[in-house]
Amino acid sequence: MRKVLKNKQLVLGSMLVLAIIILAVFAPLIAPYDPVGNNLLSSLQPPGGNHILGTDSLGRDQLSRIIYGSRISLMLGLTTQLINTLIGVILGVLAGYFGGRVDNLIMGLTNVMLSIPAIILGLTIMAVMGPGLINIFIALGFTLWTYTCRVVRAQTMLIKEKEFVKAAEALGASSWRIAIKHIIPQIVGPVLVIATFGAASAILLEASLSFLGIGVQPPTPSWGAMLSRGREYIWTAPWLMIYPGLFLVTTILGLNLMGDGLRDYWDPKM
Repeated sequence: MRKVLKNKQLVLGSMLVLAIIILAVFAPLIAPYDPVGNNLLSSLQPPGGNHILGTDSLGRDQLSRIIYGSRISLMLGLTTQLINTLIGVILGVLAGYFGGRVDNLIMGLTNVMLSIPAIILGLTIMAVMGPGLINIFIALGFTLWTYTCRVVRAQTMLIKEKEFVKAAEALGASSWRIAIKHIIPQIVGPVLVIATFGAASAILLEASLSFLGIGVQPPTPSWGAMLSRGREYIWTAPWLMIYPGLFLVTTILGLNLMGDGLRDYWDPKM
């Protein structure tokens, strides 16, 4: 615990992410107003008074929409990264442990995926399937697994040459047992580090898709959609872009700091 507390990046990043998680979990208790309730008489009110962060063009409370928007960002970011991590770990272990044709096939697919920018691939999938929350899960859940796969493959190739793996093979342990019981537990640290960075990338990608109008659809609050709508009033009501942007930056910064801190914790020599 003392080692963790000495890691300032890990502590600060964890605190920021924990604060966003608390907002998302307790949104109904924290949000002062209905995030989708219109009140045209209160449209475009500046921050202050009854609306701490102001209102949008439909009179909806900005703070309430930002708080509920954290639910969308965290749910999509964490869930899709879990899917990407599972895909990356499975394919990486298969490629690194079995090698040969399996390795060539998986690495060929990985290189193809890496050659296509994630935002372009996400746009293509969303253009084919159409906007919607479920389609975003599918688009993000199958686009960000490549880095995990490459790292897991490299780690697996190193670990499979260790003495304890050779001993398990000599004792007749099956390949699947060796992979699950001996290899995967050894790569938890690097995978956890990549997962934090991947979650930040997924949140940013979701915000980008929503900003372009093919992500989360109105009236569901989303930080990306709020930024997109707020750009129409960037000179007359700048708070419509400033505050959603600050929360988005804070969340991504927290996850990146956590990732850096975990990397230092798992591999202090680096």
